[in-house]
Amino acid sequence: MNPSSIVWLRRDLRLADQAAFAAACAAGPVIPVYVLDDETPRHRRMGGASRWWLHHSLASLEAELRKAGSRLILRRGRCEDVLAALAAETGARKVHALHHYEPWWRNAERGVARVLDLHLHHGNYLVPPGTVLTGSGTPFKIYTPFWRALTARMPPALPVPAPQQVPAPLHWPQSDCLDDWGLLPAKPDWAGGMRAEWTPGEAGALARLASFAQIAAQYEARRNLPSRAGTSRLSPHLHFGEISPATIWHSVARAGGSVDKFLGEIGWRDYAQNVILQLPDYGSRNAREGFDAFPWREGAEADADFVAWTKGRTGYPIVDAGMRELWATGWMHNRVRMIVASFLIKHLLIDWRRGEQWFWDTLVDADYGSNAVNWQWNAGTGVDSNMFVRIMAPLSQSDKFDAAGYIRQWVPELVHLADAAIHDPPLPVRGYPAKRIGHKEGRERALSALAVLKG
Repeated sequence: MNPSSIVWLRRDLRLADQAAFAAACAAGPVIPVYVLDDETPRHRRMGGASRWWLHHSLASLEAELRKAGSRLILRRGRCEDVLAALAAETGARKVHALHHYEPWWRNAERGVARVLDLHLHHGNYLVPPGTVLTGSGTPFKIYTPFWRALTARMPPALPVPAPQQVPAPLHWPQSDCLDDWGLLPAKPDWAGGMRAEWTPGEAGALARLASFAQIAAQYEARRNLPSRAGTSRLSPHLHFGEISPATIWHSVARAGGSVDKFLGEIGWRDYAQNVILQLPDYGSRNAREGFDAFPWREGAEADADFVAWTKGRTGYPIVDAGMRELWATGWMHNRVRMIVASFLIKHLLIDWRRGEQWFWDTLVDADYGSNAVNWQWNAGTGVDSNMFVRIMAPLSQSDKFDAAGYIRQWVPELVHLADAAIHDPPLPVRGYPAKRIGHKEGRERALSALAVLKG
């Protein structure tokens, strides 16, 4: 029997269209391992919502591996140390894994490669990040020409089916118990809304895709309406690698209608990786250095505003509905994400990095590249971003995108109001707060702060 190979899993928790599994299975016995490494990412360790998802995704993958005659080994610690120890225990000669592009994972890959024979494969994105280049051979910084160049290389290769059997080693190494990792909330258990909304794992991803495929042709007309089911809700499945972007592309690309708009969103995910590959600290540093001196509000009053924003108590129904949806389900509608981010940055004049960190801890799809790129787009600080002077008006956005039903779902204090009143309720409303700041006042304060920056 050939020596065993290790498949090192991170955000690629699937068997289908998974190049690391395919390569390892072709070579002989396979030892799949997930390492819970909270040391390498340091302050970018997974937040609470992501850890909830991870628990269930690992349980799902273990079940699928058992069906294929294999199992999942769980270990905890620094990846290079854990994998080196596992290779010594088992006599494994090679480690197969998918490329990851977050700065901490690139560091970990270099560390593992120093001590083991590491073979990295592509498959988490439509094309390998860093390979879509301008005519002069440099990476794109602006999305539109990036997408134009990316589409010239589409469609992606057809997805590869999952192996029917994953060859097992003669002897299995010991594994941690998933429950012992404490990934699930207990006291209190705040995950009830997430359990109701999501089915983590490869089967859950395929079911979500099948549902979306039926409405993909109407994506453009429905995607901005939070009260209607118009988005795919595939983002957490993509983030944890439970489904490949190639699988999604080939499932919906021929749907017709406005499906190209949806494919562009898959392309935005590739674009975000392209950005963090060039600018690894994009989640913590303004891409436009001119904003480094921006007069963000600080102190007790700003902190109170931030807490009100996190709890959905700003007095703006569309903002509050979004923040409560996030807390309950670990997810938020994309149009509402833009509204709540703009509100924090411009109406409350609070540093975009505080919002980015809150999303990192509370989103089940807390992707470093996408989260950082989206927040810097809203703040006007990114390499490709909205202008700071473009300040979303949450009251008119709520009306424009027919959010009345969405507000009633998440802000029960307002459920009795008619559509005409619910976007900007007349006060007082029992149990519902007054606005933290008026729209006109917030806009003028934001523009004044920008003027101070420009001197």
